[in-house]
Amino acid sequence: MSGDIQASLASLHDVELCAYATAGERRAFGELVRRHGSAVRGLLRRMGAQAAEADDTAQDAFLAAFERIAEFRGEGTFAGWVKKIAARQYLRRIQRDKRVTAIAAEGVEQADISASDADHRIDLDEALKGLSAAERLCVSMCYGAGLSHGEAAEALNLPLGTVKSHVKRGLEKLRTRLAPPQGAKGDGAALEGRRGNG
Repeated sequence: MSGDIQASLASLHDVELCAYATAGERRAFGELVRRHGSAVRGLLRRMGAQAAEADDTAQDAFLAAFERIAEFRGEGTFAGWVKKIAARQYLRRIQRDKRVTAIAAEGVEQADISASDADHRIDLDEALKGLSAAERLCVSMCYGAGLSHGEAAEALNLPLGTVKSHVKRGLEKLRTRLAPPQGAKGDGAALEGRRGNG
């Protein structure tokens, strides 16, 4: 592929690239994968996938997105659309492996977070490791993949109240873990704007 074509694709908006991909332009879809591949893999890792599993699931999600590209209407972002596909692909994988039942049964178990840990600046991925598997999965689906509580409950085959409880507990733990040191001001609502409607 010539550098000129690649440069012109790189200058296009995602919606334009989707239109070209719908018309059969594979290089346009390749640009979408290049732009959003690491974000999709990151979401899958936060949901609990190991590196190789995240790579495989992301690849499956992009293949599914390419096959269904005509369904993307530009009503939301392409990144959000493909993340929802990836989250559902991952859930199908873990359901096949019978892990969802074990994750849901795990409930509120988690490692204790000591007060001294709150004094250290940590990133979101590290903070997510402090959640139970069920909390991490539900928070990642609702805030990372943009699914509503209802969509997450349907995908996980769990009661809506259970998903809401996991999300609420998970967010409370993340706020505690990610809170700025005492005396510093922070925005406790940073995560609130990232979830889909519940």
